[in-house]
Amino acid sequence: MNFLRCAWCGDDPLYQTYHDSEWGVPLHDDPSLFEFLMLEGAQAGLSWITVLRKHENYRTAFDGFDVARIARYDAGKIETLLQNPGIIRNRLKVQAAVTNAQKFLEVQEEFGSFNDFIWRFVYGKPKQNAWRSTAEIPASTPESDAMSKELKQRGFKFVGSTICYAHMQATGMVNDHTTECFRHKELLR
Repeated sequence: MNFLRCAWCGDDPLYQTYHDSEWGVPLHDDPSLFEFLMLEGAQAGLSWITVLRKHENYRTAFDGFDVARIARYDAGKIETLLQNPGIIRNRLKVQAAVTNAQKFLEVQEEFGSFNDFIWRFVYGKPKQNAWRSTAEIPASTPESDAMSKELKQRGFKFVGSTICYAHMQATGMVNDHTTECFRHKELLR
């Protein structure tokens, strides 16, 4: 069966699988929200397919995205990670993962869960967009601007508005599948 997909995933099987089963699916569990926040930060300045191809390496290198463990990483662990060719070996991004884990735990403490905090930016339910082409999809929105501003005020790193919007798309806070894409209608439900 041939499905029409969003144009951005092209014909790469890994991209198509990610598009068909993960991208835009509303996530409400803190471990998954942290994982995507971390991966979106790693992606800054790179293509998402680069990060997607390294996803399993990240899972292994970063202890299954265990936020409490990552929050305790010391300089030695950071140096070890920077020698790992399976991840993006950018010191600022690796250090940001540790800082963001620490800040993530603070948000959980304050709000009860990161989910309760982050979904406030879309009033608790996915924003349903109706883009006809990927060219219409913005790189940021007032909601991602507000999210970025608050995350930065709380000390998070690599959380500019474009990264926040990509996080919103990936975790289903917004439905940015184009209207011709078979996933758009599925995620309207």
